[in-house]
Amino acid sequence: MDIAIFTIVVLIFSIILHEVAHGYAAQSLGDPTAKLAGRLTLNPVSHIDPIGSILIPAVLVFTNAGIMFGWAKPVPYNPYNLKNQRWGESIVAVAGVATNLTIAVVFALIARAAATQGMTEFASLAAVVTLVNLSLGLFNLIPIPPIDGYTVLRGILPYKASMAMVRFEEKMRAGGIFTLIIVLILITQFFSAPFFVLVRYCYRFLIG
Repeated sequence: MDIAIFTIVVLIFSIILHEVAHGYAAQSLGDPTAKLAGRLTLNPVSHIDPIGSILIPAVLVFTNAGIMFGWAKPVPYNPYNLKNQRWGESIVAVAGVATNLTIAVVFALIARAAATQGMTEFASLAAVVTLVNLSLGLFNLIPIPPIDGYTVLRGILPYKASMAMVRFEEKMRAGGIFTLIIVLILITQFFSAPFFVLVRYCYRFLIG
């Protein structure tokens, strides 16, 4: 399989696993919304967003943009159903990140083991899975709405600061497509350089 196609497929399924993890985390905290909506499944049809799951990843991969991210249809959940009202939303948010980072670590170990056995091609494919999931996990820690890192930060901060962040996020979401444009501009201007450095450092640390 062509490495670019393989990377896109890995990215799509990694995004899906990220979203499903949100749903399972919410369910474990008492909210059945994702399950009732039929979103606790790995069936791509239930999750794929044509732009965020296919177009954006394909453009980034084929243009060698150096950054990999995308999104699926957000898994729905009702924060008011969560048993832990103080930390519930943060737990749900970090579940997706934790899933991607766990996959990155597991496949890094597989890549190392394969390399020591002379299975260089398999090691290279495992390394791609590591890089994709590492990029997704770290990208989703960026504290800009509607990215997960913003929700995590909101849960950590004191009540007044948290409520101010909620109001700001509501204004951002009301902007629709303009929100996406603003987020992409902010990431490009302020986060791309340190993000590349962090991903490169973590990747080298994991792969060796």
